[in-house]
Amino acid sequence: MEPSHRNLAHQVVHELGKKIMEGTYKVGDSLPSEADLCTQFNISRTATREAVKMLTAKGLISSRPRQGIKVVDSKYWNLFDVDVLNWILLGKPDLYLLRHFLQLRLAIEPEAASLAAQFAQESDIENIEHALVRMKNATNGQDDTHEADIDFHKSVLCASNNPFFIQLNNFIETALKINIRFTNRLVAVTVEEYQAHVDIFELIKNKKPQEAFDAALVTQKATLAIVNKQIEVLEAETA
Repeated sequence: MEPSHRNLAHQVVHELGKKIMEGTYKVGDSLPSEADLCTQFNISRTATREAVKMLTAKGLISSRPRQGIKVVDSKYWNLFDVDVLNWILLGKPDLYLLRHFLQLRLAIEPEAASLAAQFAQESDIENIEHALVRMKNATNGQDDTHEADIDFHKSVLCASNNPFFIQLNNFIETALKINIRFTNRLVAVTVEEYQAHVDIFELIKNKKPQEAFDAALVTQKATLAIVNKQIEVLEAETA
């Protein structure tokens, strides 16, 4: 495929991906036919077919003869795909999606902290400590509090030295950004929360895997409990 065709296909993929996340095209909806997409985006049939293949690979759509192109159920979406995660942030994530993110964080981050306590290298410890310095500065308005918090959690994942955990960095970053959107806090980390992060760091640094696991588990459960409570309130209001 010519580079120009590939670039055009990527543009169509991003436009349609965002529209799906924004709800313009909902689960079960039909997308325009390949011929109509050619006209709509003023691109060749080759580029259109490539775009359809890419969206299918990301799990967002199905394309079958005589059935057309349809948005599939979200449980089939590749939610670890970098593009899909970015589109989620551009779309309309709800509290239920946030809860799904937090449920998985609950399964991931305590174990990552435990692995970091066992396998972190000196450079990993320095990276976590640097993130803590940023968080401390953020409490005084000297750094971006949201980015510092994200930096800490990603550094712990990397310190696990497990390649599968490390590749969850984009997922964790998206989950934290969605959480920030719903909490709507100017300060992402309170003094108490900062201290909880310090405690996790110290346990990792001192090679105490079970204690690091337990400390991270407590923080994740507390965040999930807040979201569960918000959902209960929302459901009571709409009942």
